[in-house]
Amino acid sequence: MKSMLKDAGILFLITLVSGLLLGLVYQVTKDPIAVQEEKARMEARQEVFQDADYFEDGEGFSEEAAQAVLNEGGFTQESINEYCAAYDKDGGLLGYVITVTSHEGYGGDIRFTIGVRMDNTLNGMSILSISETPGLGMQAEEVLKPQFAGKKAESYVYTKDGVSADNEIDAITSATITTNAVTNGVNAGLYYFQTELKGGSGNE
Repeated sequence: MKSMLKDAGILFLITLVSGLLLGLVYQVTKDPIAVQEEKARMEARQEVFQDADYFEDGEGFSEEAAQAVLNEGGFTQESINEYCAAYDKDGGLLGYVITVTSHEGYGGDIRFTIGVRMDNTLNGMSILSISETPGLGMQAEEVLKPQFAGKKAESYVYTKDGVSADNEIDAITSATITTNAVTNGVNAGLYYFQTELKGGSGNE
């Protein structure tokens, strides 16, 4: 009986110490992680709108309300995480920076930021997080990202047969799931821009 109590006591102490150590590690690392995430967000904004002088976060934005808008448009596997307005040095509105998460990736969620000018031109894309198969899905950074920059269309489709129209994107070889996820994410961002920001509530 004493042996059982002793073993139970040792196990309790080990569990307690392990929990305290995990808590300590979390407290030590959470602030640096938050700093890095904020830095990545700011860098992404500047990357997709290099000519912007400053940015203003969307007032009153909520992910739940944004999701309701996307659901109405049929984008149930995409989410809008945030948006901000991009301005030039004279206070002129250049467009919007929209952060999108696609839940259709092969290896998990794909989160990226797009810049959209007021005439619907995609000003750029910055991928924030992606966990696709190395060598295939990871080519989104090299293959898909440059294709969207400077394009102007209401929405996009991908093709495996070579681009023949302004709204087409060349699929990544052997990674159509990733291509589809990114393309749908871009379309979701554009849909939100067109319905909520371009002459909508985001401009009021």
